[in-house]
Amino acid sequence: MSLFHIQTKIGRHILRDNKEYLYFSGTDYLGMAAIKEYEDLVIRGIRNLGLNHGLSRINNVRLNIFEQFENYFAEKAGAEKALVWSSGYLAGYATVNYLLDHTDYIFIAPDTHPAILPEELSPDPNQNFEEWKEHVKEMCETLKAQRILILANAVDPLKPAIHDFSWMGYLPRKHQYTFLVDDSHAFGVMGDDIYGTYNRWKYLPVELLVSGSLGKALGMPAGITLGPVQPLIGILNRKIFRSASPPPQAYLWAFLQAQDLYKEQFLRLQKNKTYFNSVINKISGFEKDLGFPVYSFKNRKWVSQLEDEGVIISSFPYPEPTDPWINRVVLSAHHEQEDLEKLYKILEKIQGQVFESSVLT
Repeated sequence: MSLFHIQTKIGRHILRDNKEYLYFSGTDYLGMAAIKEYEDLVIRGIRNLGLNHGLSRINNVRLNIFEQFENYFAEKAGAEKALVWSSGYLAGYATVNYLLDHTDYIFIAPDTHPAILPEELSPDPNQNFEEWKEHVKEMCETLKAQRILILANAVDPLKPAIHDFSWMGYLPRKHQYTFLVDDSHAFGVMGDDIYGTYNRWKYLPVELLVSGSLGKALGMPAGITLGPVQPLIGILNRKIFRSASPPPQAYLWAFLQAQDLYKEQFLRLQKNKTYFNSVINKISGFEKDLGFPVYSFKNRKWVSQLEDEGVIISSFPYPEPTDPWINRVVLSAHHEQEDLEKLYKILEKIQGQVFESSVLT
């Protein structure tokens, strides 16, 4: 695999040295960056509301769009309140650090994003999600009554795997539970709409908060925290929220105007997932979760073979440079069925070559 330094916007295709490649990477799951109507809305938002709002949210001069966006997103997500931030990392960092002051014991799921990891704490690298879940259940039975914080991702975008947290409904009631979920890869992708998993888990016997990036499927340079009124009021009264500049206002305005576009792209993504899931079963060597548009594999030779055939996928060590390489095919709503058919035929060809090689040896 070679590095691609490009000078143009990314869509279904990318260009290098006058050669066009199909692009199956990134996190623009809904393909919003490729929609001219959405781009036009952002430009209109810039003209109406300005390029950037460098003032803090507590300034005596305030743009209404921030509260309008927060109220709308909270209602649609099923939360009492929302706070919008300049990034998902800042949202997670501010949220978890507020919750630590009200916590006695912490459980951290294996694939938890660094944005919601407390300083100097990390998941057990020897546990998978199922082992961690059993550990939490056993420890909660043993521990004396206390305030417990549970941290997790809604989805592991690398493996990939969508996590089920319904088992939390059976944890012993002697504890007070707070559950913080990172929804960065869930917004726009999982569930029945684009607003993430809050509505799914809010009925658990926990105080639920969700944070995450809106810069992936939803295509906005922003982050968000969702939750009950009391903890979110506590967060917004802290220096980290009061002193920070918000995200560019034009994107929030464009989002509110583009609900029909988002719905259309959400349905297109579901269609692409359904089709590709129906054919990828014929190719061995992939890890997948049928509800998530990412397909990972370990054979790094496939990466260069795909590139030779005009297809670029995601392949790099993560999160540290010394970590194993993560190789993934990522679907987007902007892919056409002909793109998926071409990708499948190339994968079929590659696997056929592998099979022939094994027979010859």
